[in-house]
Order: sequence, then structure tokens, then C-alpha cells
Amino acid sequence: MRIAQVAPLTEAVPPKLYGGTERVVHWLTEELVGLGHDVTLFASGDSRTSARLQATWPRALRLDGSVRDANALHMVMLENVRRKCDDEEFDFLHFHLDYYPFSLFSRQPTPFVTTLHGRLDLPEHQPVFNTFSSIPVISISNSQRRPVPQANWTSTIYHGLPENLLTPLPSSPSYLAVLGRIAPEKRVDRAINVAVRCGIPLKIAAKVDPADQDYYTEVVRPMMDHPLVEYVGEIGDHEKSEFLSGALGLLLPIDWPEPFGLVMIEAMACGTPVIAYNRGSVAEIIDEGLTGFIVEDEISAVAAVGRLSGLDRTAVRAQFAARFTARRMALDYLAAYRGLMRAAEPRIKLVSSAE
Repeated sequence: MRIAQVAPLTEAVPPKLYGGTERVVHWLTEELVGLGHDVTLFASGDSRTSARLQATWPRALRLDGSVRDANALHMVMLENVRRKCDDEEFDFLHFHLDYYPFSLFSRQPTPFVTTLHGRLDLPEHQPVFNTFSSIPVISISNSQRRPVPQANWTSTIYHGLPENLLTPLPSSPSYLAVLGRIAPEKRVDRAINVAVRCGIPLKIAAKVDPADQDYYTEVVRPMMDHPLVEYVGEIGDHEKSEFLSGALGLLLPIDWPEPFGLVMIEAMACGTPVIAYNRGSVAEIIDEGLTGFIVEDEISAVAAVGRLSGLDRTAVRAQFAARFTARRMALDYLAAYRGLMRAAEPRIKLVSSAE
């Protein structure tokens, strides 16, 4: 199958450090190539891929201070994809750009789908999905769908990691961990409170985006002066196995409708259980009492920390391998592509006959 993967230009594919969507696109692309498909990746020029790279801009936009209007470059990339469709270069198009492709690509015959990677509960999403209610979209959790039931949901496909990207390492777990991003919706302040109440060290490996600087400065930074709290900073994949293997558990005290939460399956890949607040996708990703605990508040989170030692870390890793590998993700997407291609056949024939 000739497949186009169209990624955001914000980060390279894969990103150098933090970046959820671009990492998923990378893992999916590599698996599709490994399965024998002809894949073209539309992404920034500093991306690394086994597919054919079509670069719209030489560098990831987050790293290029000269770019002030990212929308302009994304529009150029979409037009480049459309022109290649005119030349019949692809059998299927897979977008990772939210609603940006909806209007343009509904007017051409090549079948396509968009995976929605973000939150969908904002008021402005309602008119978008009312207007484009026939455009096929894929959710990354069932909970992500709730605010926009009118969307044309075709599948829920959970993210997956390469099976051996992160693995359990020999360790004597001794601390609680936070991984990812310091932001108001991630509620790292709650994690600090839980660790302090338990009297257990907390290591925070996370980045701070400019948009979240006030939350970090005013709320989190003063709490880091506690002797039990250590700020590690942002880490890459090559450091995560050691970091997570050394943790008693990963704390995810989120305060928003998390669409998926890659950090949960990263921890599980290392055999590390997760304690997460019951928001968004959490109840779909964590198997209660097997890969971690789902809690409602700080009191229940503290109680769950005391139960971590009763979980089998080998079983945590096994559940990751059964549910959240990149190969499983790729096979699920291929099934979705084929279903949409079959559904599009009458329309493609109609367009061809009209020409």
C-alpha cells in the first residue's frame, strides 16, 4: 500500500526530546515500512525516517525562531500533499493535523483519515464537527470522543511503543516519579503533596513550556525546595528505562480530560505501575490492581502508594506487551485504512467515470 503520513511541523519526527504526536507518527511510520508498505512522511526536514521524507521546512518549527506563522507552512504542506494526490501517488492519506485537512481533502477522491491527538472539549470544536460530520476520524481513546459524538468516528486506536524501546532494568525502586510536562493540567503540585505525605522521595523529569512558566514559577518551583523533591529536568527515550525502572510508581494526578497519556505506557513498558487520577483515558489504559491504581483524590492516591509493593512488575510489563506495542498499533491502523478504502471505492469510481 502507498501511504502518506502527514505530521505536524512543530517538532521533528521523532522529536529530539518531548513531543507526543510526532513520536507516535514516527513509531507508526517505522512499523508500516517494516511491514512492507511504501510510506511517504510529510514532516520537517530534520526528521529521521525509513520512509520517503517530504520536507516542507528544514527545521522543526519549535526550534526555528525565524518562523512566526506556523499556519502558513502547514497550509503549504497540505497543498503539496494534495498535488501529489492529483498525480495518484498514494492509495491512502493519514493526517495528524487535527481539523486542518477536513475541507480541502473532502474535495478529492483519495481516501483519508485523521487521528485526533488532542482534547476536544472546547466550545469551538462543536461547529467544526457539526460542519464536517462526515469526515472520518480516529480517536486515541473512547473518552476522547465524548464531547463530540457527532463526529464520524471510525475507530479507537490506542498508541503503542516499539516493544523494546523501553525495558525494565535491574533496580531497587526507591522513589516516586513524574515524567513529561510541568503544566497546570498535569498538576505536578499534587504529585509533590502525595510524595511528601508518604515520606517518599519524588523525582520530576519534565519540561516547562513558555506557556506554563507562570504555573511553574508561582506554584511548583517553591514546592521543590522540599528535601524529598528532586527536579531532574527533561529527559529523552535513552534515559527513561533507567529513570522509570528505579521508581516505585509513576504519579499522574492530572486535572484534564487526558486523550491518551503516553507516559502511562512508557512506565508500563519498564514494569513500573501507575497511580493516576480518574480523568480522560486513564480507566482505559490502566488495568486496576494489575498495572496500577485509579484514584479520585489525594487521600486515595496516598493510600495507593502503600499498595504499590503488592503489584507484580513482570505482569505490568506483560500487559504492556499485550496491549500497547507499536506493531499492534500499526496493524490496527492498516485495518482502518483498508476499511475506509473499501468504503471509498464507489466514490472513486464515480469520480473516475466523470472524468
